[in-house]
Amino acid sequence: MKISDRLAAIKPSATLAVNAKAQELRAQGREIISLAVGQPDFGTPQHVCDAAKAAMDEGFTRYTPVPGIPELREAVAEYYTKFYGAKTCGDNAIISNGGKQVLYNLLMALVNPGDEVLIPAPYWVSYPAMVQLAQGECVFVPTTADDDYLVTIEGLEAARTDKTSVLILNSPSNPTGCCYTQAQLEEIAAWARKNGIFIISDEVYDRLVYAPFEPASLAKTWEAYPETIAIVGALSKSFCMTGWRVGYALAHEDLVKAMSKIQGQSTSNINSITQKAAVAGLSGPWEIVDEMKESFVRRRDLAYEIITGWGAKCPKPDGAFYLFPVLDQFYTEDAPDSAAMCTKILEEVGVALVPGSAFGDDKCIRFSYAVDDETLIDALTKVGKVLTGK
Repeated sequence: MKISDRLAAIKPSATLAVNAKAQELRAQGREIISLAVGQPDFGTPQHVCDAAKAAMDEGFTRYTPVPGIPELREAVAEYYTKFYGAKTCGDNAIISNGGKQVLYNLLMALVNPGDEVLIPAPYWVSYPAMVQLAQGECVFVPTTADDDYLVTIEGLEAARTDKTSVLILNSPSNPTGCCYTQAQLEEIAAWARKNGIFIISDEVYDRLVYAPFEPASLAKTWEAYPETIAIVGALSKSFCMTGWRVGYALAHEDLVKAMSKIQGQSTSNINSITQKAAVAGLSGPWEIVDEMKESFVRRRDLAYEIITGWGAKCPKPDGAFYLFPVLDQFYTEDAPDSAAMCTKILEEVGVALVPGSAFGDDKCIRFSYAVDDETLIDALTKVGKVLTGK
């Protein structure tokens, strides 16, 4: 049996690999704390679960249109009108199996072999692999902790060539939690339009933004220039629906049709019951998000104080639920890089983390603070002992 050449350069998801190792150690009887997987520790809201149960009771269990049921597509459109003032309609929305499939479909629809895709680094782990599967070329645009890991026009311009066709933006960021302001997003969008570069704006964490920072989106810019931008969203993080697998895109109607063509030959529609649950989620109430945000701000501040107390450089994030400190000063001969250090921490004190190398920055390690306060403090105390000996 011969496996296709296109998979030769594709690596398994680092976050899922770390989680698998943690599960293996748990099976051996070890007590493991995971700060690795990006999954809120809150339950799915009751009104969302009730909508799913009602859908089952009503027999809503058959195939649906590939891009999603009309009421869910309209709910997505109304979401961007409600929160960002963008006038749109259901024809501009497509529903997919989580934000991950939305991104994959977009890249497959937009990228031709040899096209260059700009990816600010650090980046979410799956962007490079998706670009490679679409036969595109990844061009990484470096950022630094001193600049809050935010890309600049100068950095983008230095990376741009005649082959550049797409830019992937992610705000709030996974893995850094850092966010672009509305003005910064619009400045980047103007630069991209000027240079004929399409923007994929990954805004999956857009509801998890913490005051005084205000949520920012390219939705309104999309309304003015719909052929130049696609926006990716999901309910996985904001409504604790990671396992439900529901993501969506706001895009030009022609791009939605192209993505539907891809999806129609791969997965077809997403789970019918999940779609009804997603309608309930997008329709509100939204109090669960406000409650989560209060907890995440408290946990962020707890974790930030402990991590910076080690002497580590770390931007204080304004969104998501991650910290991405620079920790290479603690690397040793037996743990000379982020992957080795994460392995050492997992084996010595039972805390699972994700190496920064998976996100394009080997100097760093990603910490998720989507766990309760007591567990978070316990985990960070153990990590601190490995790093500093205290």
